[in-house]
Amino acid sequence: MAPLEIVLILLAAVVVSGACARMLPLPVPVPLVQIALGVFVAAVANLGVRLDPQVFFVLFLPPLLFFDGWRLPKAGLLRDKGMILALALGLVVFTVLGLGLLIHWMIPAMPLAVAFALAAVISPTDPVAVKAIAARVPVPKRLMRLLEGEALLNDASGLVCLRFAVVAALTGTFSLADAVGSFAWGSIGGLAAGFAVTTVAAQVKNWVSRRYGEDVGAQILISLLIPFGAYFLADMAGASGILAAVAAGITMGHVEQGGGALAETRVRRSAVWETIQFGASGIIFILLGEQLPRIASRAAEVVHEAGHAEICWLLLYVAAITFGVAALRFAWVWVLLRVALGRAASCRLVAALTVAGVRGTVTLAGVLSLPFMLSDGSPFPARDLAVFLAAGVIIASLVAATILLPSLLRHLAFAAEPGEEAAEDAARVTAGEAALAAIARAQGGLATRPGDADLGAEAATRAMAPYRQRIDALSRSGAEGDVARRIEALERELELVGMRAERERLLQLARSGRLSDEAARKLVREVDLVEARIAGA
Repeated sequence: MAPLEIVLILLAAVVVSGACARMLPLPVPVPLVQIALGVFVAAVANLGVRLDPQVFFVLFLPPLLFFDGWRLPKAGLLRDKGMILALALGLVVFTVLGLGLLIHWMIPAMPLAVAFALAAVISPTDPVAVKAIAARVPVPKRLMRLLEGEALLNDASGLVCLRFAVVAALTGTFSLADAVGSFAWGSIGGLAAGFAVTTVAAQVKNWVSRRYGEDVGAQILISLLIPFGAYFLADMAGASGILAAVAAGITMGHVEQGGGALAETRVRRSAVWETIQFGASGIIFILLGEQLPRIASRAAEVVHEAGHAEICWLLLYVAAITFGVAALRFAWVWVLLRVALGRAASCRLVAALTVAGVRGTVTLAGVLSLPFMLSDGSPFPARDLAVFLAAGVIIASLVAATILLPSLLRHLAFAAEPGEEAAEDAARVTAGEAALAAIARAQGGLATRPGDADLGAEAATRAMAPYRQRIDALSRSGAEGDVARRIEALERELELVGMRAERERLLQLARSGRLSDEAARKLVREVDLVEARIAGA
């Protein structure tokens, strides 16, 4: 089948997966639906996809990690940096060593270096799947940020460990001193490359925008090129391209805080990146499902070579590895919380953090990046079995979290972040006061003709009214403040009802020919932007 046809089929399957996940009565995570759709696609159409490991790795991982770093809450990352680093670095090394030895002990036919490579790709977690699973169960914000921070950083650390294990498998040698030195350079060089590429790109585009205006399409395209530029710069320098993509995303978040981009650019760019994230991660899982039957058959051959005749050994391997990952994570989290809290944490909290460590996109992309051949041209040992086991662990962790996580999260007591709501209200009040001051200053410049002063005053009064209402509502305290916030929430709900009716009326006018298509698009977009702002408040 032609590559273009394959891409179109995969994209169509991603669209269908989102609709199917919403139709299901239970909160089944989208990745599981996508894997099932991939199996269905393999049954009805022979796509014949052969994935080039390096192309697959470079095409999918840099933009996904860049976007995760861009959207990561920086305040939460700094607040819980000790626990996040312990999970993202310490737990990864602990998992790679413990799980690698377990896999090699269970499957002697899998060389130790390959076992460590498999353990390295299994170590990263995926918070996107947790969000999908817990869609109908309130997740404490601090817990979610902890999982997001861990997932972003352990992506990088797990893939760096994978790189060392693959080199050891290809060359047959491993030097701890060389690995430490390579890790240090890879980390420092990767972080520096990501920071440098994003900073230089931001400075250049801001300079051009200030002097010649801003092109929205060009701004979006620049943001798409940054993660690949950071990755390739780091790779050419022998550093970690994965860390470069992560650092580029985090730097992009800081650059965005400096402003400089038009509101329209931010709105469109956000939509583009969310589409890319959904499409890229969806294609990865659908490709897993599409290749799963062939991977399973080839993995069965490896099991036969290991002396087992029954295919059920594959499922036993998956179950054992999944249990081993959970046991290692449970032990690490228990000790970590014991040290952090100064007392033993509740088993329910430890179990929730353990089950929430589901595997997803990065695990799959990492294992599919394993080379097909060794340096001497011979087949990479047990590659198909490693891919199957990683895929099995992904599915098993998703199923376990779907079943267990909602009950563990329900009424879960987790340390709250004091003053977060108060800080948000104070920020809204301060921003409103700045807006009032700016409107008052601008009012004086409106009286350019006789009579404009009165009109300017009336216009300023109307413009100031929403800000005054906000400041008045958020400045109250106690029961009176709660009533004011409830009124504000109801007001937003009514405004949304009015805007939807407004948009429907505009579309009716366009359909009847009483409003041009161009005017309808402009007016509908204005309503959409205001609605998006109010709905996200």
